[in-house]
Amino acid sequence: MNEWKRNINIYVSFTFGPDVVSRCLQEQDMDLICTIHLVPQVVEDGYEFFAKRHLVTLFSAPNYCGEFDNAGAMVSVDETLLCSFQVYIETGRKKAKYAKYPYGGMNMGRPVTPPRKQKKKDGKMG
Repeated sequence: MNEWKRNINIYVSFTFGPDVVSRCLQEQDMDLICTIHLVPQVVEDGYEFFAKRHLVTLFSAPNYCGEFDNAGAMVSVDETLLCSFQVYIETGRKKAKYAKYPYGGMNMGRPVTPPRKQKKKDGKMG
């Protein structure tokens, strides 16, 4: 699909093709667009890329409404603009587990920033 088109599934949004993403990125001097899902669209893995990885859609609710077996995701952006994705997989009613997946944008060869040390229960760094 090229250009913009009214979303016939939900009449409060528009759909667009990769050409629109490319044009927007060029006009705004950006590398990546990050957007959120629109109901009823469920992103099964918590996030998904579009337009040659220049647009990412996040879905933050794991096990959506108790009806879908989907993951949720968040993205963190560091001071060098490196994006790291945290994927949350709900296991029953227990606390969600997560895994990190780095994304370096246009600089895919750049090493991933190591995670910060976590505080232990006694408050000391470990």
